[in-house]
Amino acid sequence: MLTNFNDMLQLARKNHCAIPHFNINNLEFTKFILEKCQELNVPVILGVSINAAQYMGGWSVPVAFTKALIRELNLTIPICLHVDHGTKEECLKAITAGFTSVMIDSSSLSLQDNIQITKELVNYAHQYNVSVEGEIGEIKECYKGNFPTNLNECLKYYEETKVDALAPAIGNAHGIYHKNPTLNFNLIEELSVRINIPLVLHGASGISSENLKKLIKLGITKININTDLLLAWNNGLREFIKTNKDVYDPRQIISSGKQNVQEKIAELIETFETKSVT
Repeated sequence: MLTNFNDMLQLARKNHCAIPHFNINNLEFTKFILEKCQELNVPVILGVSINAAQYMGGWSVPVAFTKALIRELNLTIPICLHVDHGTKEECLKAITAGFTSVMIDSSSLSLQDNIQITKELVNYAHQYNVSVEGEIGEIKECYKGNFPTNLNECLKYYEETKVDALAPAIGNAHGIYHKNPTLNFNLIEELSVRINIPLVLHGASGISSENLKKLIKLGITKININTDLLLAWNNGLREFIKTNKDVYDPRQIISSGKQNVQEKIAELIETFETKSVT
């Protein structure tokens, strides 16, 4: 069932667990993820970046094959198709194409400009029952050791934009961590008390299970994973190629990472304590 993320995240918030957001890059990754989440009977958010959408041929392509997979595989779990780090322009295109959720990233702008752009998108998206996630504090700045997010700015952003979920920069970063990140646990704890919407962690690949569980306990209810699945798939693929040098069928080559990806998904869902939908 294709839906926005509101019900699944509010339920996760109530149950003190987290919903996985897994980035998809092609049809195969989408199928790997959906099959495993259906087996475990847990809801899932499929994230599509601007680059991934362009690679796949445009926003309507993942909409089409996700709907087809839901039908052909008889999937019954809640599935949210979500724009990851979109501009306002790209989010509007995705909504038109059939996405059920978007994340607007204007975090590199001034606070007021970020608020204004996010507010405009929220007003539009809500007309179509599309959920909106916003970001405050530029996550890529965390690589440089800059953590500009503070409680008052987060509260102002939330109150003026009416976003459905908030992703504050707390020391997290995208990609591979080359050292253990210093995370602002206090901000998550304070925000979870002060605002009534789900909180989101980006750049979770590489953060320890212990810290993920602590963040969930404090109020994180949506956790974004991309690099962990890419690395798992890459390891399986390279091992397959070593011992199957004569194989040239792309279906066998691409699928060689499936088991690794699905094992990583199961491991993460256990860490997130994601609740079954039954």
